[in-house]
Amino acid sequence: MNYKEEIIRLKKELDVTIVAHFYQRDEVFEMGDIVGDSLELAKRAMAAPTKNIIFCGVGFMGESVKVLSPEKRVLMPKIACCAMAKMIDVEYFDENLKILNNAGISNDDILPITYINSSAAVKAAVGKMGGYVCTSSNAFKIIQKGLTSGKKIFFVPDRCLGQNFANQMKLKSAVIGMDSIEDVKNSDIICYNGFCSVHQLFTVEDIEFYKEKYPDIIVAVHPECDVKVVDRADFVGSTSQLIKFITEEISPEQKVVVGTEYNMVNRLRDKNTYVLSSTKPECPTMNETTLEDLYNALMSIKNETYDNEIVVPQDVVKYAKIALEKMFEV
Repeated sequence: MNYKEEIIRLKKELDVTIVAHFYQRDEVFEMGDIVGDSLELAKRAMAAPTKNIIFCGVGFMGESVKVLSPEKRVLMPKIACCAMAKMIDVEYFDENLKILNNAGISNDDILPITYINSSAAVKAAVGKMGGYVCTSSNAFKIIQKGLTSGKKIFFVPDRCLGQNFANQMKLKSAVIGMDSIEDVKNSDIICYNGFCSVHQLFTVEDIEFYKEKYPDIIVAVHPECDVKVVDRADFVGSTSQLIKFITEEISPEQKVVVGTEYNMVNRLRDKNTYVLSSTKPECPTMNETTLEDLYNALMSIKNETYDNEIVVPQDVVKYAKIALEKMFEV
């Protein structure tokens, strides 16, 4: 069976919009009616004229679409789970709050901010405490806004993102479980001990290798990378910011080495773009979705079985949406 041809045929026949994240395999990415990073996809899916959304990405992204557009039916070809998002759930969130409480920091003095790479349930827990969701592109503004509350920021789940923005803002940060309780108590931004396994592949040694080989090369990395890597980079930005920088803001002749997921980097440019790793930095969960999975999702709409439909409890939708809408306000 030619899955590509069948997918194109079914898209014309059905009331459906296919959205695909930048990190998807090329053949799946090419089938997207809407492509982008996670928040951009959720916002654009809200405006899609179709009742059915098929989201090619990972679980928390499909949940975000459902939270923002509860009236739409959201399916995923494969309910793959972001490893970082799996590092935190509501139980771990509450356990970390207890650690802070035992250190003498009350919940009244804590403002939680969760990276969008988290489950709807975690976003709801943050929303209940008056906190915010953020993305890598708006985290600086969200943290700035959060600090006006006079509270300590509890940043979950990515410690690297929290530490990198703290450094950028010249604030003190500490990681629960890695740093001393005294350091945690004296920090402006307290980070949960989570991380992106793909962005941990990039090292200072990789930067030194490329700088030695190509002295004029530009190093561009995602802020999910380790603090030491970000400190050595020439440009740091979210997925969308990296794309804009590489495709619009530097000349085609300029060599650039990029520290983020392979599939996206591979689509940016050809001879002058390199991947900042000696191994192939593919996100394993993003790469789970295949054309066959996408075809099966479309067929489930046609057959009205609606396989892998995303369902989020109403109370979770309510509070997760509060945290998301607070982000939009900023």
